[in-house]
Amino acid sequence: MDGSAWDIKSMTLEELKDMLTEEGEKPFRASQIYDWMHKKLAEDYGQMTNLSAALREKLAEKHPLTALKPVDMQQSGIDGTRKFLFALPDGNMVESVWMKYKHGNSVCISSQVGCRMGCRFCASTLDGWERNLLPSEMLDQIYAITRITGERVSNVVVMGTGEPLDNYDNLLRFIRLLTDENGLHISQRNVTVSTCGLVPQMKRLADEHLAITLALSLHASSDEKRRELMPVALKWRLDELMEACAYYFEQTGRRMTFEYALVGGVNDTLEDAQALSALARPLSAHINLIPVNPIKERDYRQSERAQIEAFKGRLERNGINVTVRREMGRDIDGACGQLRRRHLEK
Repeated sequence: MDGSAWDIKSMTLEELKDMLTEEGEKPFRASQIYDWMHKKLAEDYGQMTNLSAALREKLAEKHPLTALKPVDMQQSGIDGTRKFLFALPDGNMVESVWMKYKHGNSVCISSQVGCRMGCRFCASTLDGWERNLLPSEMLDQIYAITRITGERVSNVVVMGTGEPLDNYDNLLRFIRLLTDENGLHISQRNVTVSTCGLVPQMKRLADEHLAITLALSLHASSDEKRRELMPVALKWRLDELMEACAYYFEQTGRRMTFEYALVGGVNDTLEDAQALSALARPLSAHINLIPVNPIKERDYRQSERAQIEAFKGRLERNGINVTVRREMGRDIDGACGQLRRRHLEK
């Protein structure tokens, strides 16, 4: 796709050079503008002091600069996790989460406004899908949080609202811009993309040979249970999904993560753990167990602590690499989509 289809902040440096040259500007201006947008994180052209006033005015008129505006912020009293609600230029809103770990700061971003996947235990999907986010709108969640906190982000997780692979082209461009040495230059190895299992897109992503981590929202170890929790399972069976995972592993050499939300009395038995081991073992997949976030619109509940430990123990005895996700910010609207829903309801 040529650069003319994107807003200025979604363009690569080369596309920006071509565009400015076409508009009669000197190509070196592209590096200056790119640097202001992606390294200095400027929110408007007025901040770009090494450009002439005339050029800044022309750019502002022809190429509005995407910059997200914070609408709300909640901070956890337990672990300092901050949840942000940002307004997009068209008035839609998205959520992002900033988490502080010993190894650095991690930001979880959204890839769509709303979601059309319909997973039963997820608040993001309750109001349906509005639209895809542009690469610039994904980037600026990270840029805005960096501006607000004054701290560098070292890890990015595309696991907020939306199905990233349902916004494939924008996602790919976002990853390329985020990891570009002329921008924030975050290592691809520090980027995780989550999917509920869109098989063709998973294979397409494998062929890009990126060094990112792909996390599969699996949440069940049988087709029957998965279909109950995730409508996407009606389209692709587990064997098709595992084949796509094997292809991804083969093409990239990157071990996958299986995300598994433990729902009390639904998918948390030792039989489930046994079947999950059989899926993970051939792929050397890492399993991330997630105590499900209860949402008031559904009657799913979290598994008991003892059940979570027993489930984890069974996986470990089967030689599976497993962690239980730390519940960051559980005293604020933790589950994705809840802060946005509250604002929409208001």
